[in-house]
Amino acid sequence: MAVHVPVTTTYRADVVGSLLRPPELKRAREQLDGEEMSPAVFKQIEDRAVDDAIALQGSAGLDVITDGELRRSSFYGHFVDALEGFDAQGGWGVRFRDDTGDQLLLRRPVVVDRLRRRRSMCAEEWTYLRARARRPGKVTIISTMQAASYYEPDRSQDAYPTREAYLADVVALLRQEIGELVRLGCTYIQVDGPAYGSLVDERMRQGYRERGADPDRLLDEAIELDNAVIAGYPGITFALHICRGNNQSHYYASGGYEPIARVLERTNFQRFMLEYDTDRSGGFEPLRHLPDNRIAVLGLITTKAPELESADEVKARLHEAAQYVPLERLALSTQCGFASTIEGNHVTPEDQQRKLELVARVAHEVWG
Repeated sequence: MAVHVPVTTTYRADVVGSLLRPPELKRAREQLDGEEMSPAVFKQIEDRAVDDAIALQGSAGLDVITDGELRRSSFYGHFVDALEGFDAQGGWGVRFRDDTGDQLLLRRPVVVDRLRRRRSMCAEEWTYLRARARRPGKVTIISTMQAASYYEPDRSQDAYPTREAYLADVVALLRQEIGELVRLGCTYIQVDGPAYGSLVDERMRQGYRERGADPDRLLDEAIELDNAVIAGYPGITFALHICRGNNQSHYYASGGYEPIARVLERTNFQRFMLEYDTDRSGGFEPLRHLPDNRIAVLGLITTKAPELESADEVKARLHEAAQYVPLERLALSTQCGFASTIEGNHVTPEDQQRKLELVARVAHEVWG
């Protein structure tokens, strides 16, 4: 049973996190990795890119902004890069696809040694954003369920004899990071849980069973662990983002939220950022499971394709969702980030700007 969690702040025009990396930043990162550029020069380029990301979101009219996750190699880069103990691309592959049938394989990280903190995961991101932004900001971190997928018995048992032992360290490290962010003045933290999205897809649920895992038990364990990560931070807004995969305009799962509806019922997040841009996401009926003190942020505007949605269509879908959750407990965002991986989705910077402006425009017209 979820405890009563007060909704601390209502942002109507929200943003999931990542923005397209500028070509100059991509080139600079390659040169840094190849030891052809000094860290000092690279940071100047990186800072300028973050400045532009902050300005873009501010000019679009969003109520809350991020640094675009531009300092990361991927949405989980803050976690893997800040900790010793991972083989960053040595894990089992996740196959993404699009509606044309095209596929690509992403190699996940895998834990191969005891986790040790090399540096803060997000302190640089947050302190720079706090200093430069003129709007409220937030930071994104990964969920324990996402981190759980980086444990593979044949590769990880020498470091951690059980997945539970590994996840105990993950929870402790994530709580340490949140404590540091809170100390530095951050009041809105988003937890990214695309691994939850895999459990909406019966094909992927069956894959878990074939590997000896009960998907419903995995779900209950993930809920318990994520509640442990965010417990005990009064006055902090926590959001859980759930999508179905987002890699270069490809996805890995399909299905409505009903199979994981107890995430809405039992976790202690105040906001749920939910992917609702296509029929793959199912209907709004699972929103009826949302407790009456939580906000559903509907991702009605896709980041996977360049076509711009109609404002009237987005408003109509908001009112359709309001049949299950009152309009005052809804908000709006894009369905996911524009660049969950460094390559980015198949949209242009101009597409990105128009979509962010649409989020803000519709939100302000609907809620004032």
